[in-house]
Amino acid sequence: MFMAGIVGYGVYIPLYRIKIEEIAKVWGDDPQTIMKGLIIEEKSVPAPDEDTATISVEAAKHALKRGRINPDKIEAIYVGSESHPYAVKPTATIVAEAIGATPNLTAADLEFACKAGTAGIQACLGLVEAGIIDYGLAIGADTAQGAPGDALEYTASAGGAAYIIGEKSLLAEIESTYSFTTDTPDFYRREGMPYPRHGGRFTGKPAYFKHVINAAKNIMKKENLKASDFDYAVFHQPNGKFYLKAAKKLGFKTEQVKPGLLTPKIGNTYSGATPIGLAATLDIAKPGDMILAVSYGSGAGSDAFIIRVEDGIEEKRELAPKVQEMIKEKTYVNYALYTKFKEKLKMA
Repeated sequence: MFMAGIVGYGVYIPLYRIKIEEIAKVWGDDPQTIMKGLIIEEKSVPAPDEDTATISVEAAKHALKRGRINPDKIEAIYVGSESHPYAVKPTATIVAEAIGATPNLTAADLEFACKAGTAGIQACLGLVEAGIIDYGLAIGADTAQGAPGDALEYTASAGGAAYIIGEKSLLAEIESTYSFTTDTPDFYRREGMPYPRHGGRFTGKPAYFKHVINAAKNIMKKENLKASDFDYAVFHQPNGKFYLKAAKKLGFKTEQVKPGLLTPKIGNTYSGATPIGLAATLDIAKPGDMILAVSYGSGAGSDAFIIRVEDGIEEKRELAPKVQEMIKEKTYVNYALYTKFKEKLKMA
């Protein structure tokens, strides 16, 4: 059992949204079929001046504010994303400079599809537990890409969450973590390719469900726990359908997983999906509550965490914007503006 955990957390979700009907209208799809099949209504869209770096900075600032931590106390920064703004130039150093972190820190970008953010949490957890650092900052953020007309265009969105990991003034303790990883090529993008490719139905049973279910079952077996022992559970959410199906397979009830299900309103934020879902759950959790959080990254792997909410949540919760507050604050765009914002039109 660890003695470290979450000192502060923060989220950033872009203001702009596009409705699923708007996308379906362009491609001649039936919006009701899409919404029912994916359990999604609308998704977030990054503004022209927003990218993984800006999203990470905003989320980090909120985490620092909620954690009551001076940025010069941060000694490690890991930014997990599959849409870093530079192919060669770390996002983590941009974040460090923007928040005023000390240069006496280790920093790196992580990439493991949608679980790179939780991999950063594990890295910070290890450094804190080893006594190498006092506080680490782990971020999961993306401005996800989907080719025009592809199924991913209905879900790929933007957003991110930041977590400060330490041993003092915890708002939640991370009691255990477990990872399940295999070489399952369900989703990939080679250097220079503008959009990723996916394996269609292959992304379900042998990819997402195999890893999420095994990570969850194994961590519960490791700690001698079952679904009914948890107050809440959060899973990676490429769409609402997969999320709810995974929860049911593991024995969780709708009321346990509903607070973390955000895909219907903001889409799949990729590396931000599980971290933002966890943040939404922490926004309402009470001291003593137990939370199971399981991420998933194509390629493929899942990170699972058992988290116990501490008394510190009560005094810190209101210090930064809550997830639902950000979800409610929105401005809709049409497909033309969405195309412009996402730079889907390329000059000849």
